[in-house]
Amino acid sequence: MAAAAATYHHLSLSSISQNPISKSETQHFSSSRHSVSIFKPIFISISLHKSTNVVPIKTHDRRRFTCSNSLSSIPANTSQCEFSDGSAEIELRLQLGSLEIQSSKDIFVDADGTCLTVRVNRSGSFITLIETNQLFDKIKPTETIWYIDEDQLVINLKKQDPELKWPDIVESWESLTAGSMQLLKGTSIYLVGDSTEVNEKVARELAVGLGYTPLSTKELLETFAKQTIDSWMLAEGSDSVANGECAVLESLSSHVRAIVATLGGQQGAAARADKWQHLYAGFTVWLSQTEAMDENSAKEEARRHVKDGKLGYSNADVVVKFQGWDADHAKSVAQASLSALKQLIQSDKKLPGKKSLYIRLGCRGDWPNIKPPGWDPSAGPNTSTDTN
Repeated sequence: MAAAAATYHHLSLSSISQNPISKSETQHFSSSRHSVSIFKPIFISISLHKSTNVVPIKTHDRRRFTCSNSLSSIPANTSQCEFSDGSAEIELRLQLGSLEIQSSKDIFVDADGTCLTVRVNRSGSFITLIETNQLFDKIKPTETIWYIDEDQLVINLKKQDPELKWPDIVESWESLTAGSMQLLKGTSIYLVGDSTEVNEKVARELAVGLGYTPLSTKELLETFAKQTIDSWMLAEGSDSVANGECAVLESLSSHVRAIVATLGGQQGAAARADKWQHLYAGFTVWLSQTEAMDENSAKEEARRHVKDGKLGYSNADVVVKFQGWDADHAKSVAQASLSALKQLIQSDKKLPGKKSLYIRLGCRGDWPNIKPPGWDPSAGPNTSTDTN
C-alpha cells in the first residue's frame, strides 16, 4: 500500500459517516443547574451543585473500543492499535494490515464531542474498526485530523481539556479508576443513601478500583458499641445511632484516600440535613434506587428530589439513581459514581482544594461557602467575606 502521509483530512461532521452512531441510545436532560444522563439499566448521574455533562455508562455495551482489546468485527491481525496522550491532543494509530486499503477515500471517520466511529470500505462492504459512544472526555470535533501513514491510520483528536490525562481512548471502569486519581487528589468519598448494603458493596468496588481504604460506619459503630445496629436501635432509638455515627464521621473527616460507606435509612446521620458537618469533608455520592418504569419518569423523579431538598441526601455532590438492585450491579453503580464525580470536578477543578481547606479549618459546616479563619459557627451563617 502506498504511503500517504502528506494527505491530511479535517473532519466534516455533516458528510463523513455513512452510518453514524445512533443517537437514540443516549438521551440527555439539561437545565441551568445540572444535567442528567439516562441509560439502561437505568442509572442516572447528576451533579447537584454545578452544571455539568455527565456521560452514560452502558453496563451491557460490548462494542466499546479500547486499545488493549480487539473488536470481534475486525480480523485479529488488523485490530492492533497504539494510543498516546500528547497533552493538548491524543493520537490513535490503527494497523490496517491485510485490509489493503488503496485510497483515503475508502476510509470514513466520524466524531463528535464524545463519540468516534471509524469504518473502511473493503471490496464494496464497510468494516467497522472503531465504534464508541463514550470517549474518555470531550474532544473538539472540528479540529480532528486523520491521515494514512504507510500501513497505519493515524487519528489526531484535540482535547477540550488539555490538562486532563487520558488513560485510554474510552471511558471505562479501568480508565475512570486511573483517571480519577489525578482529579480527586486524595480526597475521600462518602456514599450515602437508604441502603447500608448498597453503600457498602459499592464502596468496596470503588476502594479496589482506586486503591483507597474501604471503611464502613456500620462496622465501626458495632465494633465500638459491641452490639448490632438493630439492637442499638431497639435499646436507644434512631437518634442515638445517628449521633453515634456523627462521632465516627468526625473521626474520619481528616482521613484521605478512603471510601466511607455510611448507614442507610433514618438511623443514619446522612439522612438528616443538620448532621452533614463532617460529611462535607469528602465528595459525597447519593445512591438512590428508583421505582420509575421508564426513563422520562426517572428524569422527573431526579429533578424533583434535587429541587425538593427535604432529605439530607440532597446535600450530596452527586446522585446516582438505579432501577432495582443486584449485588452484581455494584461495579456498574461504582462506575457511574466515578463518571459523575469526574464531570463535577472538571466543572470546578478547585473543589479538591476547597475540600482540603474545609478540613483544615475544622469542618465547621460552612460548605460550600467557606468562611474566613476565626469564623464562629454559633454566630450564624452571615459573614462579610467568604474563602474561595
